[in-house]
Amino acid sequence: MQFLKEIQEQQSSRKNLKERLILAARMLAITFLVFAFAKPYIPGQNAANAGKQQGVSIFVDNSYSMQTLNSEGTLLDEAKRRAKEIAQAYNINDRFQLLTQDFEGKHQRLLSRDEFNDAVDAVKISPQSRNLQQIISRQQSLLTTQMAGIKSVYIISDFQKNMAPLQPVKTDTGINISLVQLKASKLPNIAVDSVQLLSAIHRPGESEKAVVRLHNYADETAEKIPLKLLINGQQKALGSYTVDPRSVQYDTLAFSGLQVGWQRAQITLQDNPVTFDNQFYFAFNVKQQMPVLLIDGGIVNPYLKAVFAADPFFAPNRVPDGNVDYASLNTYPLIVVSDVNAVSTGLSQQLKTYVAKGGTLVVFPSIEADLTSYRSFLEPMHAAWPEKLITGNVKVDGLNLQNAVFKSIFESFPQNPDLPVVKKYYTLSQAPGSRPENLMTMPGRQSFWTGFASGKGKVYVSAVALNDDFSNLPRHALFVPIMFRIALLSGHDQPLFYTLGKDEAIEIPPIQTNDKQILKLVKNSQSIIPDTRQLEGSTLLFVADQLHDTGLYDLEKQDSTVAVIAFNDNRSESDLSYLSIAELGKLVPRAGAVLEGGKASLKGAVTETNFGLQLWKLCIILALICLGMEILLIRYFKTDQKRVS
Repeated sequence: MQFLKEIQEQQSSRKNLKERLILAARMLAITFLVFAFAKPYIPGQNAANAGKQQGVSIFVDNSYSMQTLNSEGTLLDEAKRRAKEIAQAYNINDRFQLLTQDFEGKHQRLLSRDEFNDAVDAVKISPQSRNLQQIISRQQSLLTTQMAGIKSVYIISDFQKNMAPLQPVKTDTGINISLVQLKASKLPNIAVDSVQLLSAIHRPGESEKAVVRLHNYADETAEKIPLKLLINGQQKALGSYTVDPRSVQYDTLAFSGLQVGWQRAQITLQDNPVTFDNQFYFAFNVKQQMPVLLIDGGIVNPYLKAVFAADPFFAPNRVPDGNVDYASLNTYPLIVVSDVNAVSTGLSQQLKTYVAKGGTLVVFPSIEADLTSYRSFLEPMHAAWPEKLITGNVKVDGLNLQNAVFKSIFESFPQNPDLPVVKKYYTLSQAPGSRPENLMTMPGRQSFWTGFASGKGKVYVSAVALNDDFSNLPRHALFVPIMFRIALLSGHDQPLFYTLGKDEAIEIPPIQTNDKQILKLVKNSQSIIPDTRQLEGSTLLFVADQLHDTGLYDLEKQDSTVAVIAFNDNRSESDLSYLSIAELGKLVPRAGAVLEGGKASLKGAVTETNFGLQLWKLCIILALICLGMEILLIRYFKTDQKRVS
């Protein structure tokens, strides 16, 4: 009986322990299940916003660099996916703004989550490029004016170095800022930055030279990059170039055989895999004739008439100083003023404006020049002016062969050249700080014929009148080639190209229009009507954000082409180097931790930041574990085992 009593007590003790363990497991399971429905959380950075309606602005970088590939595809595709993940982390009643590099008007409103996702799907690559200050200011502007609740800003980008502003970003204190950086593969890249033509005036059939600026943006040498020049669809030049790492190189392309009219030019290089900057467009006009305006005091100067009549390319137009059409001055690349006794205030002001815009002015004083009026005329243009008449036989003793005017004039320069003889001349005075470029000098380094840069143009002033009583310059062999060279170096044609997103105003020679004659930019099937503004001597075109594609556009007036305008991308996108996390922290000091793109979803990270670390999933897991422990106790904890002491 004692033996059976001991066994019975052991079984009762084990059964009691089992029941207590099962009870504890059940109570814990029920407790964790109740906690799960209560949604406990550990407060996060913005946990105070939980339960309140929020306004969220999400910037999706759609610049050219976002075409770069990584393990997830293109960066733009990843940016779209990340934007949707961020929106998914918020409540269905929260409002969202989508912003891109284009700063479009349709993005200046708040959307529901479904509308936001549809807008994200429609985002495409853009030529625009903004810095961080512009982006955040735009986001803050919308949220401040349209949202009274909690405001958050997200920027999803690869954060190229060209996005860095000069100063740290200024932000509002009531807005939460988060940066999401997408990692791109490091790729080599070389691009054409700009093109210049050595000749300002282009003649039919003449040889031309284009200076091309190549920029290697990579840390490795670009070896033998093939490059070709196409004009009107025909290949005109071909080359292969090697450019050192992170450096700029200038190369010259020579071509000829141009016909009269607008030339549509394109430089193409082969540089894979980055291809968005492999084309560079420019346009220029080859004219049948070059107009030259000759302004005199009422009597035709026979020497100037003879000079420009010697070559049919020049089309001289002679007017007295009292009958000048000021509105047409900008149509003349070169204006020559001679034999004007006193320059009027009106003419002086108009010629100053003409030179400032890029025109070339040549001044020969009159025999009886009013020196005071000449000073008032020339001094504001930072050019020399005749001050005193000197009589005495001297001879020009120096030519500045380094000046562009004398390049290609001489095949070989003689030891003792025959230079002009001077009988009378005006001493030329100049303001302190002006920088003359003498063409010819007299003994004592006195200026005989000198040039000055003024604004975008040039002013050439002679110390003698075009008269035999002053010198034999108008009859000298050097006079004709010097005048021709000055004419061919002159010109204030429109630029060879414009940059999308940067040059919004385009200045062209004056074009008269009316309500039925509008100007439009046409490329293939694309047609844009720019805003126009008529100024004195020019017409301004404003394209704003209407243009999105690079290329060559015809400026048409009633189906006739009046100009060809080239547009290129901003080459700041070509530099595929990126800001580090430390640099971003300095530029946007009020931003939270920089989130990096990866395979994991951003939804969890955003939820944790805004609503805290949610624990309901953990509670469900713990409840399931407790239920599992209960099942194991019931099944495997045996209480009928007999032990003999």
